[in-house]
Amino acid sequence: MTKNKYTPFRIASKNAKLPILIALFLTPVRFTLEKIGLSENVIFIIGLLWLTLGFSIYWGIKLYKQKSSLLILLLSLVIFSPISRIPVFILWWITKTYNLGSHYDIFDNWTQALVGQLFYGSLVQTIPGFLVGSITIAIMKYKAKSVK
Repeated sequence: MTKNKYTPFRIASKNAKLPILIALFLTPVRFTLEKIGLSENVIFIIGLLWLTLGFSIYWGIKLYKQKSSLLILLLSLVIFSPISRIPVFILWWITKTYNLGSHYDIFDNWTQALVGQLFYGSLVQTIPGFLVGSITIAIMKYKAKSVK
């Protein structure tokens, strides 16, 4: 019996690598732009939710032929979202410790920040990302079926 090395978890882990790297870069860039005075209206687009939605569409297009496409999409988001929130949590700590003032500085203590950023923040990315990615998968499957 040959073991399939391309399990849903492995595919999802591979999917999450590039978005995680981008998020690790993107969050400090957004923070810096905020601190130099750019308006929130300008830097709003440079955020994790938009990144998540964009990659969810990409994953939907890439995964629609996979047997477990929805599971892989969900696993990709579950891997990506909490890890992408780590820089946000670190920036919360920095802004709180040094009284820098930023939109990251919205929690009073470690517990609030951990729950708010790593749990709630992850859900805010995962749920819409899964909806958008699922719709993309459904559209791609419909288009593929109608071409035949």
